[in-house]
Amino acid sequence: MAGIKVHGFPMSTATMRVLAALYEKELDFDLIFVDMRAGAHKQESFLSLNPFGQVPALEDGDLTLFESRAIAEYIVEEYSEKGEKLFCPGCKKVKAATKVWLQVEGQQFDPIASKLAFESVFKGMSGMSADPKAVEELEGKLVKVLDIYEARLGKSEFLACDCFTLADLNHLPAIHYLMGTDSKKLFESRTKVSEWVKKITARPAWAKVVELTKQ
Repeated sequence: MAGIKVHGFPMSTATMRVLAALYEKELDFDLIFVDMRAGAHKQESFLSLNPFGQVPALEDGDLTLFESRAIAEYIVEEYSEKGEKLFCPGCKKVKAATKVWLQVEGQQFDPIASKLAFESVFKGMSGMSADPKAVEELEGKLVKVLDIYEARLGKSEFLACDCFTLADLNHLPAIHYLMGTDSKKLFESRTKVSEWVKKITARPAWAKVVELTKQ
């Protein structure tokens, strides 16, 4: 058994984020399936790992963590010598820029993108219909964020710098789902954003995550 255990649901965006970090770091781990459709994430056995009843949870030896972004950052820092760095090995200014774009993803991009994915993808999986007005409003908000990304990506290959970092990786789950919807036009109509999406979604580690969602 691997020392690292991930308790999660492969199709959840939060679980996908953690899996991407683990694959980028080329780490061995055990994925323990949490059947959210059966309510397993609300049962006591899982609540002992995450009292909020949300996937994923990570166990690494005697350490237990929840919240996907915190888990991903832990993986990057704890296993800094493994696989991809996911943080630029540059000066303090570069590291500070990475932290800025980590916050941008969590505070500006994801709140909109995740709601849009819920309307356009996850509602359909549950037999519900998307709310066209909500989709229109969310796309209007996402456009403003992507315009800022377009300008930023005109200055560096990736968001924080010219290296692929955790700031880019954290975007992958929501982008994965939105690129399968009509909202993909928002990304594809912006040259630099479109190039960035193609680069980050083509990473071998991400391909492994997507393959898990199909299983």
